[in-house]
Amino acid sequence: YKRQSMTLILRISMNFLTACCIALAFLSSLARCIEFVHHDYAAMYDLMSMYAEAYPHITRLYSVGRSVEGRELLVMEISDDPGRHEPGEPEFKYVGNMHGNEVTGRETLLYLIQYLCESYASNQTISELVDSTRIHIMPSMNPDGWEIADEGDYVGVKGRYNSNGVDLNRNFPDRFGLNPVKRAPETLAIMQWLEEYPFVLSANLHNGALVANYPYDSNVNDQSVYTASPDDDIFRQLVLTYSFAHPTMHLGLPCYEGDSEFKDGITNGAEWYSVIGGMQDYNYENSNCYEITIEQFCQKYPETHKLEGIWHENKDALLFFMQEVHGGVKGFVRSARTDCPLSGSRISVSDRDHDIFTAVDGDYWRLLSPGTYTIQASADGYETLEAMVEVYADSPAIVIDFELVNTTIEDTNCITNAATISTLSLYGLLLLQFYQLCF
Repeated sequence: YKRQSMTLILRISMNFLTACCIALAFLSSLARCIEFVHHDYAAMYDLMSMYAEAYPHITRLYSVGRSVEGRELLVMEISDDPGRHEPGEPEFKYVGNMHGNEVTGRETLLYLIQYLCESYASNQTISELVDSTRIHIMPSMNPDGWEIADEGDYVGVKGRYNSNGVDLNRNFPDRFGLNPVKRAPETLAIMQWLEEYPFVLSANLHNGALVANYPYDSNVNDQSVYTASPDDDIFRQLVLTYSFAHPTMHLGLPCYEGDSEFKDGITNGAEWYSVIGGMQDYNYENSNCYEITIEQFCQKYPETHKLEGIWHENKDALLFFMQEVHGGVKGFVRSARTDCPLSGSRISVSDRDHDIFTAVDGDYWRLLSPGTYTIQASADGYETLEAMVEVYADSPAIVIDFELVNTTIEDTNCITNAATISTLSLYGLLLLQFYQLCF
C-alpha cells in the first residue's frame, strides 16, 4: 500500500513538473515571439491577440474604431482588473504611429506590451504599476500610412498622412476655432475614446527628432513663440521625467548639422513651431488628460537592426513616465447626505485657470508639481468646499476627499442612486427569502 502511494505521489509530482516545464517553455516561446523587427498590420494584430490570450487576467484587447481603409485602431488594456474602471485608479494611455512613417512608437509600444505582461508576475515594480493603474496602449493610430511607408526613410513624408491625405496631428479642433476642417475617422475615434475613459496622463510617440514636447502647441497668431499653458510647470516636470530617463535625450544634441538644439531635451511645442489642430492640445483643453509628445529617434523609419537599441534607450523612460500618473492630488467627491458619488463635479486649483471634472464614480486625479495649493470642489446645487494641500516631490498623490452639502430641496443625483440601491436591496432580500422557502 505504501509503495502504491509513493508511486502515485511520484507520478503526480512528475506530471506536475512536466506541466510546469511545458508552461515555462510556452512562456519562453512568448518571450522570443517579439523579435526586433517591423510589424505590419497583420503581424501587429496577431501579436496583440496572442498576448491577450496568454495573459487574460491582466489584458483586454479592444478597438476604438477603424482607419479609412478599415483597419482596426487596436488598444491593449493592461490592468489587474481588465475591462473595468476601478474607482480611485487613474487611467493612462500611450499612442504611437500617428504619422504612418514615424514607426518607432509602434514598435516600442509592442515591446512594452510584451515587457509588462511577462514581467508582471516576477517584477515587483511592474506588478505594482499594473495593479494601481489602468494602462491603455495603442501602437498605431495610422495603420494605413504605415503600409506605404519605406524602411530607411530619414526625413521624408511618404506614409505620413492617412489614406485621405490628412495629417492627423493637424486634424483636431483647436482652442481658437481656427481649424474647421473635416475630421478623419482616426481623429473622431480618438475624440470618442477621450470621452469614454477618464484618462489622466498620456504621451504621443513620434520620430524625426530627439526631444520631449509639451503644450501649448499653438497660439492665436500661429507663430513660433513660447506659449505656456496654465500648467506649464507640471508639463515641464513631465517632459523632464522622460528626457532624463533617456540616456541621450537630455543632452539636447541636434540630430544633424543645422538642426535644432533643445536644452535638457525638452521644448514648448509652439516655441519649436506652431501646430494648429494638434492632439496634445486637444487632450489638455477638452478632457482631464495631460498629454505630451515624444520624438523618440532622429530617423523617421529606422532600419530593422536599429530597433533593439531604440527600445533599450526608451524602455526606462516609458516606464518612469507612466509612474507620473500617481502624482499630485486625488480623491472622491460625494454627497454629504447620501454618500453618493457626484460625477461631473468641478475640481479647481487656486491661481490656475484649468479645471478638471470628476469621473462617473466621483473620483478625480489632479496632477500638480511640488508646492502648496488650495483645492476647490464644486457642483451645481451644492455648497463649494476647499482644502489646503502640500504636494511634495516624488511623493504619491495626496488624498483629498470632499463631501458636498446640497443647497436644493432634493439631492437629485443621489436620490436617484439611493433609490436604485434601495430597489436592488429589496429585490435581493426577496430573492433570499424565496431561496430559503424553496431550499
